[in-house]
Amino acid sequence: MLLKYFYDKALAHASYMVGCQRAKVAVVVDPGRDIDQYLHMADREGLKLIAVAETHIHADYVSGARELADRVGAKLYVSDEGPAEWKYQFPDQYDHQLVNDGDSFMIGNIKFDVMHTPGHTPESISFLLTDEGGGANKPIGIFTGDFVFVGSIGRPDLLEEAAGLANTAEPGARDLFQSAHKFKQLPDYLQVWPAHGAGSACGKGLGAIPSSTVGYEKLFNPALQFKDEEKFVQYILSDQPEAPTYFAVMKRVNKEGPAIIGDAGLPHSLPIDDLNSTLDSATVIDLSPSDQFADGHVPHSLNIPLGMLAGWAGWIVDYSKPVYLIADPSQLPEATRVLRKIGLDDVQGYFDVTKIRKAGLATECYDNKKPTELAPRIDSGEVSLIDVRTDEEWKSGHIENAEHRFLGRLLDNLDAIASDKPIITQCQTGGRSAIAASALQAAGYKVINMTGGFGDWLKAGLPVDQTEVAAICDSGSSCS
Repeated sequence: MLLKYFYDKALAHASYMVGCQRAKVAVVVDPGRDIDQYLHMADREGLKLIAVAETHIHADYVSGARELADRVGAKLYVSDEGPAEWKYQFPDQYDHQLVNDGDSFMIGNIKFDVMHTPGHTPESISFLLTDEGGGANKPIGIFTGDFVFVGSIGRPDLLEEAAGLANTAEPGARDLFQSAHKFKQLPDYLQVWPAHGAGSACGKGLGAIPSSTVGYEKLFNPALQFKDEEKFVQYILSDQPEAPTYFAVMKRVNKEGPAIIGDAGLPHSLPIDDLNSTLDSATVIDLSPSDQFADGHVPHSLNIPLGMLAGWAGWIVDYSKPVYLIADPSQLPEATRVLRKIGLDDVQGYFDVTKIRKAGLATECYDNKKPTELAPRIDSGEVSLIDVRTDEEWKSGHIENAEHRFLGRLLDNLDAIASDKPIITQCQTGGRSAIAASALQAAGYKVINMTGGFGDWLKAGLPVDQTEVAAICDSGSSCS
């Protein structure tokens, strides 16, 4: 048996290829949309990729299942569990098998046993893997998808928080408790192969190592220590990371079946004379580093540096509008790959950033200022301060007189943000606040970005409001 691990750091997404070397065939578990990596690996190992096994309808990236079925005729093994509204809608177009709890299927001499593990989503399944070709009659490991992670467990509130399905979080949490109990009955020696690592919004406190064992998780995974269902429900529904708004789009896309990319190439270069005509009807994303963008950029463009594109484009880009890029040509392969993985397919072209600057079209700028420079202005009230960090960061301490508006929700209610004085944007180090500055400036606000953010504010010994921290400590919670 062959097991290959693929990890997309930008999305904290893990996928796997399992190959039967005797039969020279392979299956991919929870594939991403950039399928060439799997096809190249199969070719290198002398295997034919014949199948896809998917643990659930993913919310955080576009699945590659349909792409592989279309490209190489891979058979789909997907869940038939859960309510009707969360059934896959596209498999009938391809060779497929809908699977339920207790079902099994073979890939060459390798057996996959299906275990229904609802909670993260109603249709969620896990796959127990047995290498019968190697003489084994017991499984070696389990593909848990977004059910059990290293050091954590899948969140049950995404359908309610991101997809807008009311009153699904608590029932999901109770299903998850039962699934966790089922997981703990498995042999300790089983390896655990999850679909995500640290940084994913599909759970809280995910570990950074790629795999674990059932026994280790039973000992040290906080979510698996509960014997009381009510306490588990309270734990699993509290302090979850913000649910990205684009998760609702991904759920729909993966349920209905994403568009086939095929051999679509990179976005075409467009003449800079066309730039102004795109700004009113489309989203124009400038991939420049934030300091370069601050020094000069095209008015009404949105700055998301390439390294932050995967984390923030899905939050703040309008999926209903076409997208254009302002970029260096060398950035296009990675930018296109990332945008397609989160379902932003409608990239209609790009403008060369060097040509734009040479033509004098980068006419707008904003100031970057250090905390020590901004503190007197904040204290006097001549500026407004907007903290765009997460709820957890905000509660751990924030600058006095700051207004908390998480970056991912910043543009949802612009009318509530006063425009009568300059706005300082602030995060922990200055990266997210630069994105916020670009978004607010594009909306007509006068902005200043706080370089170094809250971290440098603390280093400078400037005053901090820790009222919420004190309240938590007073309630008896751990403050360590």
